[in-house]
Amino acid sequence: MPSHATKPAAKHSPQLDTVNTLRRLISAPSVTPDDAGTIEYLSQRLGALGFECTSLDCNGVRNLVARRQFGPGPVMAFAGHVDVVPANPRGWIAHPFAAAVIDDVIYGRGAADMKGGVAAMLSATERLCEQAQHCRGTLFWLITSDEEGEAEYGSKIMAEYLAQQGITLDACLVGEPTSHQQVGDTIKNGRRGAISGRIQIQGKAGHVAYPEQTVNAAHIAGDLVNELANLSWWKDVLGSQTSLQVTGLTVPDIVDNLVPASCEITFNVRYSHAYKSQEIYQIVAQALAPWDDHVSVQWERPCESYYTGSREAACFLSLVEQAIFRVRGQFPALSTAGGTSDGRFFASSETQVIECGVKNDSIHQVNEHVSVADLHAIEEIYTAVLTDYFGV
Repeated sequence: MPSHATKPAAKHSPQLDTVNTLRRLISAPSVTPDDAGTIEYLSQRLGALGFECTSLDCNGVRNLVARRQFGPGPVMAFAGHVDVVPANPRGWIAHPFAAAVIDDVIYGRGAADMKGGVAAMLSATERLCEQAQHCRGTLFWLITSDEEGEAEYGSKIMAEYLAQQGITLDACLVGEPTSHQQVGDTIKNGRRGAISGRIQIQGKAGHVAYPEQTVNAAHIAGDLVNELANLSWWKDVLGSQTSLQVTGLTVPDIVDNLVPASCEITFNVRYSHAYKSQEIYQIVAQALAPWDDHVSVQWERPCESYYTGSREAACFLSLVEQAIFRVRGQFPALSTAGGTSDGRFFASSETQVIECGVKNDSIHQVNEHVSVADLHAIEEIYTAVLTDYFGV
């Protein structure tokens, strides 16, 4: 592994505070679902700012619900996660949990996804709280250690908790990395849904020399794959297309003179926000109907789609767009592409959800990183969003 010296600390500054916060977060090896102390760290920092902090622990997952009410007014949340995917040190320019700063770039697992966003929002929140006497409304922090995994005990639990408390969010900013070539050039105003399927095919075994006495499960599988690959997704909208990809085709106990009696097909659907999961089930079921006597389908890991459009009044999407324009000098592109996110747990007819964060070109990769300049850029965007939303 190459050896690089970390730059010496500069004199104290607000920007250096953000870098130090991020380095503190990266240095905690918070691989899902272990928060590695990051939830307690954020609780202390937010508590010092006057937030009421509640810890929701569930099945080894730690969740933080922090609330500060400035006065009557709208309710906004910042949602994010401190957990990261595993990192093998091989190939890294520095150890993935060393949080090294090399040539003004911070390297480490989670730097972009999404501890950089958490660190930047913490600084933005501190700046907001300095002007608390001018603010109106309520700000929540909703942080989990279960986003990169099954997401069963994280944001889902926090959303249920808010509902039980009778709390309705008007807006939610998710700090996922959304930018493409430069910070602020792309935000997510929705996400496609995702669901995996497993098809079990049952035929009839027999000698390959007497196919008339058999039902070849592999042959049925071939017909099914062709049918699935050519489904028509007529409700798709521009910029949010549905795709179905077959991810596996397995014949157990292969023997070259035996017609297989069983076969399994696995597939994944990434579907437009124009659909809900129940519609996907129905479309696939209709496609498989001619083979009903031979197939059964099991659905796994459903993640619903969501979409935030414009509103005439109190439009959070417009507020974020205007904040980015003011800070970066250009309006962001809107996208619903990519994987799923925890934004789906908070989105509703009452709650507008927007995802905005640093560049995503290194996430989940060797040498994941965020530049110091990009970290400060997203901090400025978050500060503009908060000050606009809370009426500073």
